[in-house]
Amino acid sequence: MVTITDIAKALGVTPSTVSRALSGSPRVKEETRRTVEETARSMGYERNVMASNLRRGRSSIVGIIVPRIYREFFSNVIGGAESILNEAGYNVLICQTHERREAELQALHTLRKNQVACVLMSHAIETEDPAPIAEALGDIPLVQFDRVFRSLPGAKVVNDNYESAYAATRHLIANGYRRVGTLAGHLCCEAFSDRLRGYRKALEDSGLAYDESLVFQDCILRETGWDAALQAAEAGCDALYSAGDFSALGAMEALRWKGLSLPRDFGIVGTADETFASLMSPSLSSLGQHAFEMGRVAAKAFLFRSQATTVISMELHIRESSNRNSICQK
Repeated sequence: MVTITDIAKALGVTPSTVSRALSGSPRVKEETRRTVEETARSMGYERNVMASNLRRGRSSIVGIIVPRIYREFFSNVIGGAESILNEAGYNVLICQTHERREAELQALHTLRKNQVACVLMSHAIETEDPAPIAEALGDIPLVQFDRVFRSLPGAKVVNDNYESAYAATRHLIANGYRRVGTLAGHLCCEAFSDRLRGYRKALEDSGLAYDESLVFQDCILRETGWDAALQAAEAGCDALYSAGDFSALGAMEALRWKGLSLPRDFGIVGTADETFASLMSPSLSSLGQHAFEMGRVAAKAFLFRSQATTVISMELHIRESSNRNSICQK
């Protein structure tokens, strides 16, 4: 195996110079660094990652924890983060919690044992207390995205949930819907509670009453969307703002099963703009999230040791499920 000492002998420099050059130290001239790297490549040198980690007390791995890796939003966040981290010399280790608190803590312990350089994290729905997270992390830097705890230290990257939900609800009202409910998600999570606040403010600003019986909590799955939509229709609801696309999908299926026409009889707007939203018939109006950019921002926050909170805007994509005005004009 070729060692740093072998490279140093070949170039007539000290092993410490070779080590600094290969680690990108600013104390080494650019020309020297280039020469060392070229010689190392030609000699077939392979860096001893484990030894390097032991010396530094940290690895070149960044852990990413998400609730569900198969969700398009989270997979795109991972892709965005990876595009920045790989370029900076880091690899990623991905863990998914399936929305379980215990799985989240187990992932944190595993990443800590592997001495990861940082954890990028979106919290599980079951996690309501941030204290065990801080304890499990120890001194590992944390960057939270999408679902965050404000009390935990470190950078945070979030969607503009309040303003976006406000815009989605106002859009439904502008299309003539007057009894608008919401599939509200889990309100222990700040992202969902912010969307509820935006929905409520839109009703108030439009002179419509806020009715708690039309707020369907813990509703983010296709199955719960189906059940809630049937209840909403029975209660005289004529539109729903959904805090997620999967619950919106279930709601649309239930309403069509009930014989209602979208958007003529009932309007729906979802959140996340999953790929299926534009492929359905009728197509689903939805708030688009810039997930890839969120991942890039989160990765940069780690690399630049940022402690800031970054808010990323969302875009309302108007499609058939809520665009009643276009139907009426035909």
